[in-house]
Amino acid sequence: MEDSEALGFEHMGLDPRLLQAVTDLGWSRPTLIQEKAIPLALEGKDLLARARTGSGKTAAYAIPMLQLLLHRKATGPVVEQAVRGLVLVPTKELARQAQSMIQQLATYCARDVRVANVSAAEDSVSQRAVLMEKPDVVVGTPSRILSHLQQDSLKLRDSLELLVVDEADLLFSFGFEEELKSLLCHLPRIYQAFLMSATFNEDVQALKELILHNPVTLKLQESQLPGPDQLQQFQVICETEEDKFLLLYALLKLSLIRGKSLLFVNTLERSYRLRLFLEQFSIPTCVLNGELPLRSRCHIISQFNQGFYDCVIATDAEVLGAPVKGKRRGRGPKGDKASDLEAGVARGIDFHHVSAVLNFDLPPTPEAYIHRAGRTARANNPGIVLTFVLPTEQFHLGKIEELLSGENRGPILLPYQFRMEEIEGFRYRCRDAMRSVTKQAIREARLKEIKEELLHSEKLKTYFEDNPRDLQLLRHDLPLHPAVVKPHLGHVPDYLVPPALRGLVRPHKKRKKLSSSCRKAKRAKSQNPLRSFKHKGKKFRPTAKPS
Repeated sequence: MEDSEALGFEHMGLDPRLLQAVTDLGWSRPTLIQEKAIPLALEGKDLLARARTGSGKTAAYAIPMLQLLLHRKATGPVVEQAVRGLVLVPTKELARQAQSMIQQLATYCARDVRVANVSAAEDSVSQRAVLMEKPDVVVGTPSRILSHLQQDSLKLRDSLELLVVDEADLLFSFGFEEELKSLLCHLPRIYQAFLMSATFNEDVQALKELILHNPVTLKLQESQLPGPDQLQQFQVICETEEDKFLLLYALLKLSLIRGKSLLFVNTLERSYRLRLFLEQFSIPTCVLNGELPLRSRCHIISQFNQGFYDCVIATDAEVLGAPVKGKRRGRGPKGDKASDLEAGVARGIDFHHVSAVLNFDLPPTPEAYIHRAGRTARANNPGIVLTFVLPTEQFHLGKIEELLSGENRGPILLPYQFRMEEIEGFRYRCRDAMRSVTKQAIREARLKEIKEELLHSEKLKTYFEDNPRDLQLLRHDLPLHPAVVKPHLGHVPDYLVPPALRGLVRPHKKRKKLSSSCRKAKRAKSQNPLRSFKHKGKKFRPTAKPS
């Protein structure tokens, strides 16, 4: 008999089609949560599982769900097609991500198991048509699921067998408490349920009482983040707000942070202030927030994962602020209008290969720090978290360290060894850039980006469906230019670079200037590639290649 410590996917009695899909995904061994949760789920037990972010919780419930559905269809009596699996998530992005993962695992059994995502409110008509075909698994936010239940486009009372609540600790803080209680009235009395969460809090305990029946609790890891050999965590004390901007400029412009990075701030106004500040120095970034349309947010994440750009500014103030019990969140922090209530950034979104997370603003809660830090060092990849701290925030930082350290009283956030005096020469540049980023410029930038994203998201939807190549080329990090941009700030002269850092700075690349004759030849060729043209006294006539 195989040792439980070495239990692999091939020892779990899974369908060969699921094993092939797992192999295609490159998973040689299950993660700890998958190894413990899948066998228990296949035994029909209810689960309350806590595991740190990035540990593979989605597959931990998706694999047993698919296995149970396939086994029922292969061995059980022939019954009418119906919705037998329901996955509830707090945000639309997570709904798409969960749907994508389930579909990847069901690649070789797509005819037997169909998955539908009903989280997007703007697609309600097409969703009703999809639900009429009775997919096996439905994924969505509680509000959208309840809406379809009330309209009778979705019926679960006589068919539901499996209920999954992912990121369970966020549902109540999103204001989904009333929807969730109403939704449960439409479910059968007996079903198998999984609650998956990165933390256990009062909301999770309340959900446990509502949904689970004699569950098995899996609290697998005392540490909610990877160890120091995989995740390095630092703090840097900034005496003033200006020092934070100065330090960020030096880290990015001098390439001291390599690879893809996520910058976290606490409000939308701050995110655009930071983007316009970096734009002054020709540092391209894009902002991801709940005011943007769903397709734009998902497209930004997709292009970031594909390497189109290396820096994303994200805000989690709307997601991880103080819980609002039984209410919809109307307005966020000062300066932020209410945005998409089901839009989240910090929690659960699968950013690929993030090298560094920079907390430009200190997280509002210790839990928020955990979820921000969880965007890097995922799977077996290394990562770094750098937190900027003002002197007045030292007490709040101590609470974060206390939660992270647990019984181990050693320091978690190590001091970041950086000499601020070496970059004093850049301070006048930062002040110049900060003066250009006015409140009016921020308002114009937000309005301009929302208008452009709405245009790309809605009016060009049909065009992009016919021309997917153009969608791939659409970028979200183009300059907004509402602030006055001074071109000289984009170049760093050698005399300003500290001697210790000169070997690390990448050289500034200049485009080669073409002569007037070369420009004419290039322009003539672009207008008509087969048209003859003269260049340096010689006549050229390109010949057309046979089709």
